[in-house]
Amino acid sequence: MLRSHTCGELRLTDTNLEVTLAGWVQRVRNKGGLIWVDLRDRYGVTQLIFEEGSTDKALLEKAASLGREFVIQTKGKVIERTSKNDKIPTGAIEIKAESLEILNASKVPPFIIEDETDGGDELRMKYRYLDLRRNIVREKLQLRHRMMQETRKYMDAQNFIEVETPVLIKSTPEGARDFVVPSRVNPGEFYALPQSPQTFKQLLMVSGFDRYFQIVKCFRDEDLRADRQPEFTQIDCEMSFVTQEDILNTFEGLVRHLFTNVKEVQLEEVQRMTFADAMKYYGNDKPDLRFDMKFAELNAEAQGKGFPIFDQAELVIGISATGAGEYTRKQIDALTEWVKRPQIGAKGLVYVKCNEDGTYKSSVDKFYSQEDLKAWAEKTGAKAGDLILVLSGDAKSTRKQMSELRLKMGEDLGLRDRNVFKPLWVMDFPLLEWDEETQRFHAMHHPFTSPKKEDIPLLETDPGAVRANAYDLVINGVEIGGGSIRIHDRPTQQLMFKHLGFTEEEAQKQFGFLMEAFEYGAPPHGGIAFGFDRFCAIFGGSDSIRDYIAFPKNNSGRDVMIDSPSTIADEQLKELSIQVALKKV
Repeated sequence: MLRSHTCGELRLTDTNLEVTLAGWVQRVRNKGGLIWVDLRDRYGVTQLIFEEGSTDKALLEKAASLGREFVIQTKGKVIERTSKNDKIPTGAIEIKAESLEILNASKVPPFIIEDETDGGDELRMKYRYLDLRRNIVREKLQLRHRMMQETRKYMDAQNFIEVETPVLIKSTPEGARDFVVPSRVNPGEFYALPQSPQTFKQLLMVSGFDRYFQIVKCFRDEDLRADRQPEFTQIDCEMSFVTQEDILNTFEGLVRHLFTNVKEVQLEEVQRMTFADAMKYYGNDKPDLRFDMKFAELNAEAQGKGFPIFDQAELVIGISATGAGEYTRKQIDALTEWVKRPQIGAKGLVYVKCNEDGTYKSSVDKFYSQEDLKAWAEKTGAKAGDLILVLSGDAKSTRKQMSELRLKMGEDLGLRDRNVFKPLWVMDFPLLEWDEETQRFHAMHHPFTSPKKEDIPLLETDPGAVRANAYDLVINGVEIGGGSIRIHDRPTQQLMFKHLGFTEEEAQKQFGFLMEAFEYGAPPHGGIAFGFDRFCAIFGGSDSIRDYIAFPKNNSGRDVMIDSPSTIADEQLKELSIQVALKKV
């Protein structure tokens, strides 16, 4: 070993100990005859001292030549610091250096390698190996490691078997676009990288494995954002001979285990909500329950009073923003402009201030009496000092707009505390959703999700009304995981493919292997997959998953560090029987 101790472990009790340390130079402070060097490794920072008189001249000159990020080894004695630093664990001691070896010099780094850095996102991604030296980034990857280990510990204790599934698989038409890989030995044919191991985990249930899990890389060729990467990690799970309730209880247990052992947080009861209620009261299928502001439908109270905008609307809904009754006209005007932005799409915003004296002041006083506005307050649950915000229009758009406004008000009023966790199971999703572009139904989750038995007759008469045995886990407005009870017999699976617009030949070509497996004694089964990167971001209090991935892509799907994707040599293309013909944009 090139060191006897790390840079994070020495304390005052180690005084007079002869030690050998190695690491990176964080900074050098040169006072002429006195030089301090902060030496850093993964474990912490230790201060070295080189002092004229007690240090020979050559050693002092060598210390003076050090630059940021030089890799060095030093030997010396642990002594008590005169001026202690209570901000770091090693702040009571320093090393009186007796020797110094430069193991590797360093160019001046392109940005400061400290928690507060001057490097922008693109620059830090280009030099990601330097960015990873920063404590703030490394700690996020250490959190990821702990979550991974605790996940395996819990799953093993629950008798799950970790099984790796193939990475080169068959392309399927459902869901996001596949990443495809050409086959050299099968010219003109392609593999796909898995969007999830869905069919393989179901086949493992047919194989009798009973309980499977895998921490697995998945790939989707879709537009990127803060919580998406083209390659991402799932905790993928499947169980046989279980009901939906068994799955919810088992994986609620996993979530509690992670919060207890990694975050040291005891979760409250995990609430449950139907998809229909989530959409009705919160306007989306992943409501943030850290604050209230449930939607109240105001059609009965607001229509028929002569205000044409409300009278012509399919839906009038309001929320009560607690304590926002003191908002100024300027603040309300800013909110109005915010909801009118193209990204939100509302045509305007009506407000009602609930005054402390029990009166009401609104932007539509001309049309509504104090008694009318009091009825709005009662319906929304608004009290003195609150602000009622009302939107109207067609039902679908208005709920979506109010969902965005609700989240903004929650943020502006400081109600979305990152240290508060409100998990929720959203259940009874629609089995199918209509796509205007293709003019057909698509599976809301995937084609293998089973419909509720009592809804199967509706597949012929009202497919959009069929509910699925599907469930999502939501924490603080972020979808963390989703799953379903699967179809496990051929006739039901064929019926599902039929309603998704597959011909018998297409279904056989794409999924014949799975339907055939169902004819060899497939057990009832179901499962769930958690977005592991998002889980880590929630635990770390971040919006972006990028810092929880060692080498992420940017928003264009590029790895700017290794300059990928890139062109390949003509010889490689020839081997793959591929000719590139780029379409002009």
